[in-house]
Amino acid sequence: QVQVVESGGGLVQAGGSLRLSCAASGIIFGINAMGWYRQAPGKQRELVATITRGGTSSYADSVKGRFTISRDNAKNTVYLQMNSLKPEDTAVYSCNVEVRTGWSGKYYDHKGQGTQVTVSS
Repeated sequence: QVQVVESGGGLVQAGGSLRLSCAASGIIFGINAMGWYRQAPGKQRELVATITRGGTSSYADSVKGRFTISRDNAKNTVYLQMNSLKPEDTAVYSCNVEVRTGWSGKYYDHKGQGTQVTVSS
């Protein structure tokens, strides 16, 4: 069984910064891609950023230049550094981790419960 837990959310003023963390634990044979999503009230879930096992990252246009995704493979953890935050960044941020839990070679998605980020104007 795999647990995925996010942390680091909170309330921040516009222009401020937050750093989110997401740690995977349990029976883990390997981790492939890791990513961050967000969902604001009344809006669809949006992919914010992803990072491959080798460290290649990609971002939604709305966060390019402001957010940075990184990972620590030794700790099974992915981070999201968010700078120059805007009120429209307010959402529940959750992570998704592709985990291999056996010798089959298959990876399965595991999602966390999310952490609230609120940016005041």
